[in-house]
Amino acid sequence: YTMTESVKDEITVRLAYEGRSARVVLNNDHLKAIENYYANCVAEGAAEYHVDKSKTESASMKNILGDDDRLNALADDFIQHYETRVEEGSTVKGKAMFVCSSRYIAYDFYQKLIEKRPEWAEVKPYAEDAILSAEEKEKVKPIERVKLIMTRGKDDPEALYNMLGDKEYKTELDRQFKDANSNFKIAIVVDMWLTGFDVPFLDTIYIDKPIQKHSLIQTISRVNRKFSGKNKGLVVDYIGIKRDMNLALAMYNEAETKNIEDIAQSLVVVKNHLDLLASLFHRFDSTKYFKGDALEQLENLRMASEYVLQAEDQKRRFMDLVKRLKSAYDICLGSEELSQLEKDYVHFYLAVRSIVYKLTKGNAPDTEQMNARVKELVEHAIESDGIEEILKLGEDQVQEEDIFADSYLDKLAKIKMPNTKIQLLQKLLSKAIGALKKVNKMQGVNFTQKMQAVVDRYNERQGDSFSGEVFGEIAEELTNLLLEIKAEFKAGNDLGIDFEEKAFYDILKELAHKYDFDYPEDKLILLAKSVKKVVDDKAKYTDWNKRGDLKAELKVDLIILLGENDYPPVDRDEVYKEIFEQAENFKKNRV
Repeated sequence: YTMTESVKDEITVRLAYEGRSARVVLNNDHLKAIENYYANCVAEGAAEYHVDKSKTESASMKNILGDDDRLNALADDFIQHYETRVEEGSTVKGKAMFVCSSRYIAYDFYQKLIEKRPEWAEVKPYAEDAILSAEEKEKVKPIERVKLIMTRGKDDPEALYNMLGDKEYKTELDRQFKDANSNFKIAIVVDMWLTGFDVPFLDTIYIDKPIQKHSLIQTISRVNRKFSGKNKGLVVDYIGIKRDMNLALAMYNEAETKNIEDIAQSLVVVKNHLDLLASLFHRFDSTKYFKGDALEQLENLRMASEYVLQAEDQKRRFMDLVKRLKSAYDICLGSEELSQLEKDYVHFYLAVRSIVYKLTKGNAPDTEQMNARVKELVEHAIESDGIEEILKLGEDQVQEEDIFADSYLDKLAKIKMPNTKIQLLQKLLSKAIGALKKVNKMQGVNFTQKMQAVVDRYNERQGDSFSGEVFGEIAEELTNLLLEIKAEFKAGNDLGIDFEEKAFYDILKELAHKYDFDYPEDKLILLAKSVKKVVDDKAKYTDWNKRGDLKAELKVDLIILLGENDYPPVDRDEVYKEIFEQAENFKKNRV
């Protein structure tokens, strides 16, 4: 079963290759020595003199790879590369594996990292970006960001021996690295964890060790596991494994080499998509984003999202282009062939996409992928009219009662941009209707149909052909629907019935209206209360909706109840069906 087949079957993701060996090799002689070592490596079982020669070359390689100046350069480049990926949101959980050529080189490299980033050796309770419940916090044990994963040696220095820990400690490290919320993010390895160690959200492996054939394939496969938000696994090469990687893959099938995407390909995609997006934005002035102050920059982002939302086909094209742009940018963001201006434009389009995504779909998956500068703009822009509502939209802390508060509706009224305001109202209505539907299915369906009628009229427009007056009318209709839903949550109070009873009341009243008969209001209220009691009597059993005997009893009890209360002779099955579906809907959603 090949990598190509695995990717095609969506079991694994494709790999991307980034060569960075030239950044840490100190002179051309060293570079040649590394290349010659790879060229002359012999397979197991070769003639004895070849093995002896290989051992001599290996010792020479250790001197080169473990050179103090080289390790300094290696640590600097790794830190810059890793931190940039984390800051840009190009790694899904910030997990990385660094493969060293020997135990002592790994230890020296670890010490270089801690010397340059002492905070990585600080024990922290959980990952800095993790938002955890009290229960989740208890499951995550405090740990450092970077750890050495190696077996102990009896001749190890005492500090190293104690650091590596016993078997039980290694088991805990295994568990922590596989925990997305753990502060343990960077594993420095030599031989351990290179085979049979699966962490789906591990997306970056740095290799500074001579590895060949099946061992190399096993190693790079650590980052090809599928995970939500992970488009590719990145192999960062510090030693020059590209040729051997292609040879190893070709042992299986020549087509396998095509599964490793070079960083140059991602650069082409980024530049092409920046050109396409520039064409899409040719009528939009983004000057204030690049040259204005914080508030002007944020206002420009708002106007850009309004520009994108002018037409549905334009919005879809923009969202698709930026999604592909981000996927490629995640791979090549460390390349010197990308200018700072190009990176700034990437950040601009990503920020706009985050706002549009929240307005139209939900909690944006790439909101956290906005660059640090845009995050600062968001933090300092709370007082800009309506921006807080736009950027917080979809977050869990925005509860239904907040949406319905007068102060919240007042903030919505301040939003001047028509497309943005309508998208925001549509999103809020969907949240409110979703909450209503959990308790009162019939009313939830009714409000969904009302909202859809308004939204369809809005989406049928061509570009910006709507007048401000028509936009205002649509926004007003959506706002009124929101107020109607607010009133619906409390409608039962005036009737003297609770929220659940109101759901059954609505069913009985709707059927009476459908069959055009007059049923006294007071009797309808009493009947709704009685129906709820009958339903509760059967629904108290966990599997009530799957048991035929209980469903049959419920149907009989409802027919008797309706007859005793002179509920007109409509189709009894229809009444039962509506009441049963409502009861099942509520019990399913009850917390």
